Amino acid sequence: MQDSGKPETGGEAALLRGVAVVGGGLAGLVAALALAARDVPVTLIAPRPDQSAMARDTRSTALFGPSLAMLARLGATAHLVGKMEGLRALRLVDDTGGLFRAPEILFEAREIGETAFGFNIENGPLIAALTAEVDASSRVRWLPLAVESLALDTEGAVLELSDGAIATARLVVAADGAQSRCRLAAGIATSRWDYPQVAIACRFAHERPHQGISTELHRRVGPLTAVPLAGAWSSLVWVETAPEAERLMALDDSAFAVELGRHLGDIAGAIGALGPRASFPIAGVAAERMAGARVALVGEAAHKLPPIGAQGLNLGLRDAAWIADLAADALARGSDPGGDDVLMAYERARRPDVDSRVALVDALNRSLLADLLPFDVARGAGLAALKAIGPVRRLFMREGMRPAGPLPSLMRPLCATEACGSALA
Repeated sequence: MQDSGKPETGGEAALLRGVAVVGGGLAGLVAALALAARDVPVTLIAPRPDQSAMARDTRSTALFGPSLAMLARLGATAHLVGKMEGLRALRLVDDTGGLFRAPEILFEAREIGETAFGFNIENGPLIAALTAEVDASSRVRWLPLAVESLALDTEGAVLELSDGAIATARLVVAADGAQSRCRLAAGIATSRWDYPQVAIACRFAHERPHQGISTELHRRVGPLTAVPLAGAWSSLVWVETAPEAERLMALDDSAFAVELGRHLGDIAGAIGALGPRASFPIAGVAAERMAGARVALVGEAAHKLPPIGAQGLNLGLRDAAWIADLAADALARGSDPGGDDVLMAYERARRPDVDSRVALVDALNRSLLADLLPFDVARGAGLAALKAIGPVRRLFMREGMRPAGPLPSLMRPLCATEACGSALA
């Protein structure tokens, strides 16, 4: 059970049970549960989720087959019955207005033998489900504190907590976001790049059934994406220039619905009720290394991507699953879970996947922003090939769901089909 009493504090060192996960967002909660599922004693160091912030969270997450298999093994999907919507098809529409317009494409999961590419889940219920599983786990101890500083050496990690306590760990899994203090303490540099874009996120009701089809309009200023939610609702990610995003955010709900309906046209029919809106600037972050002395990076501490193709959290969950496997294997051998051999293996396991996803998403976003005929021709020709050539289409769909190569143990298929949609719906 979770330690619900006062943590071991008061200035005395609290010896953590091998591995500390720092950060209580989606990546941190999953990392803690993944380690526990592999029989690794773990301490989660993070304030508990803010209930009011969860209620205001406008975002949703599209999770693919391997990520869903992992959440099922961690017990989270049992809390999400009726709150997930299957993504049975993906529609790409060229709305750039360029001279060379790419054909509209509909990718259907049945083409690769799946009932769904994955499921879309709102962030609030997903965090609540993961929190409930952490609370129920006998292998996760939750210290609801922040990390003020982190010192690292060959013997271990020493963490100063927000109440003045000192804690130690052999491995720190840094899930503390794009501004990660743990990453800074480990001396891991990052590359950061900004885009001239702001994303607006909210949920909206609509007249026409979405039929499990996610629609992505490729526009010159960035994509506008409507992803199915349970019922007659969809999740919106609308990318605009900063001035236009500011104008849209200032509109009342009725006026905003009119603007949204104008862009979506007949796809959704009349726009109904809107959920709370939020906006955030779009930037990219990539750590130069996935690990440093005693520290492994997961989630946005390692990489942050524009909201294109639903790659961000799926990538972070693969981080968590791999470090759980590697730490568990080290402990089974009687080795140090934070040793250099483990961290080097983690770097090798994650680097190709992370680099390829960061490069792909960045290239696609920049190709939309570049108002140049050669870019339009190249993008259009590529999409035309995907539409016309079956084997290329199927390879693209499979690669979008999961990277080539072996999967970590928690992400291996639960049943004969990878998404196992009928088992998770």
